[in-house]
Amino acid sequence: MGDRATVIAGVDGIRGGWVAAFHPSGDPGATVLRTFSRFADILDAPEAPAVVAVDMPIGLPERISGSGRAAEKAVRSLLGQRQSSVFSIPARAAVMEEDYRTACALALAASDPPKKISKQAFNIFLKIREIDALMTPALEARVYEVHPELAFWRLNGEAPMSLPKKVKSRANPAGIAERAQLLERFGYDPKLFERPLPGCGLDDMVDACACAAIAVRIVNGTATPFPPDPPRDAKGLRIAIWA
Repeated sequence: MGDRATVIAGVDGIRGGWVAAFHPSGDPGATVLRTFSRFADILDAPEAPAVVAVDMPIGLPERISGSGRAAEKAVRSLLGQRQSSVFSIPARAAVMEEDYRTACALALAASDPPKKISKQAFNIFLKIREIDALMTPALEARVYEVHPELAFWRLNGEAPMSLPKKVKSRANPAGIAERAQLLERFGYDPKLFERPLPGCGLDDMVDACACAAIAVRIVNGTATPFPPDPPRDAKGLRIAIWA
């Protein structure tokens, strides 16, 4: 599958939907960034990506033990000061709830030790539900969960990035530049990150490209799942972050 013509996509969530980085797996220099309102539209895009690597949790356990899903627990220790970017995702019932207080109550009831939900995690539940509604075990051959900071760790010789992308919820130009320079070493055009797309931050754009770089590794057979033997949820979905 890893020939030059195989198109892949790296995807990151943004306020109004999603940003996707498309390119042939053998040619990151041909990357095109586009925004979408629905995740399904990325799967159906004219580029017809063979692999879609998305920064969004896939696979939701019925109960949570400790600090999140097995996937989150498997990657945090690798990321040093960047590990706070890995949110603890609660049990399925809590993620499916639209009211924050009710979601917290459901999370408390389905976690050991009992744990509420951070507002940051709650804010991505709508997008988790959007992907979960589409996902099937068969679609796992095409759609993979990734995480940008784990992607950068992998691209950076398995070392976490030294600077944060955001400081006090605001974009950090130095952290974005550090990541853009790393992506350039892997063939991504630095001109991609000169100005943000409408409705999309530069941090989202570098994240989408980092996800695309892991999609290339998936196509080439060099990506690995965290944890190495992923569990599955009640829908049969794999619970793993790939890098």
